[in-house]
Amino acid sequence: MAVVGRPRGRDSRRGHSHSRHQYRNSPSGRRPAAEVIGEVAAVLGEVWTPVVPLCVYNAAFDLTLLDAEMSRHHGRSLSLSGPVVDPLCIDRHLDPGREQRRTLNDVCGHYGVLLEGAHTSSGDALAAARLAWKMARVFPADVGSPVPLVLHEAQAAWYRATENAHADERDRRAADAAARGDHVSAGRLRAKAQDVRACAETWPVLPVRTRTRAVAGRSSSPGSSRMGNSHARWTADEDTDLRKKWLSADPAGAAATRREQIASDYGRTPGAIRSRLLKLRCDPERPGHTCDEDRATELEKAYAAEYGRG
Repeated sequence: MAVVGRPRGRDSRRGHSHSRHQYRNSPSGRRPAAEVIGEVAAVLGEVWTPVVPLCVYNAAFDLTLLDAEMSRHHGRSLSLSGPVVDPLCIDRHLDPGREQRRTLNDVCGHYGVLLEGAHTSSGDALAAARLAWKMARVFPADVGSPVPLVLHEAQAAWYRATENAHADERDRRAADAAARGDHVSAGRLRAKAQDVRACAETWPVLPVRTRTRAVAGRSSSPGSSRMGNSHARWTADEDTDLRKKWLSADPAGAAATRREQIASDYGRTPGAIRSRLLKLRCDPERPGHTCDEDRATELEKAYAAEYGRG
């Protein structure tokens, strides 16, 4: 079984995290990201096969990041050469009621698995492999007996069920917010629920469109560089067209869905569309509506709080 550890080191020029790999960094601790990503992909191409699964703790994050970096630096997607074994996915499904946190360290402690050299590539990778081995014995029918491909398909279904449950909870919270008249929060929660459901369908690599959402503490999620116009300056014609698209939209339609549609048209992120609409004094949470200064100020504060700037 091939294993993947935690990412270490940063590109000295761009500040992006390196993908997970089994190589030691150079004495300076810095290597070009493109070089490391290429080495990771080459090794995985050799050892990850239809009969040799890749063991990754939190595969949905690791492999999405690696796929995005492959696209950014080498112009191609990550080749999924075989099945994946993700101890985190397995643990969440087979022991859902446990209150304990599910970090690698916590889950190793729960199963009595040795974690040496925590937060190093080799230490975390070995711990993930040990977890997979232990889980095969703790859950022989679900994990130990199925062949890798069957286990992979089971994990995909487990991940989908877990994420859809999270999306359902966000929808319930959105309904509560809407009932209170808080349409801004309701719209954000519905958009997140929609995003979570989209992610749930593509384990272990998240879909491109879901990577473009901004999250607190960082500018964007992995892969946002694929949005071709994400940093391009808006033209006067684009502003006119955007305003027309929004004000002609069905007022009864879902704002988040309409923003995503428009984002796809412009090759930008839904967040960028929302920000631009606000600058144009269109109400990003109400298709077909403009907004006055008071409403704009209210929305600006809400968005700032959402991204951790409030």
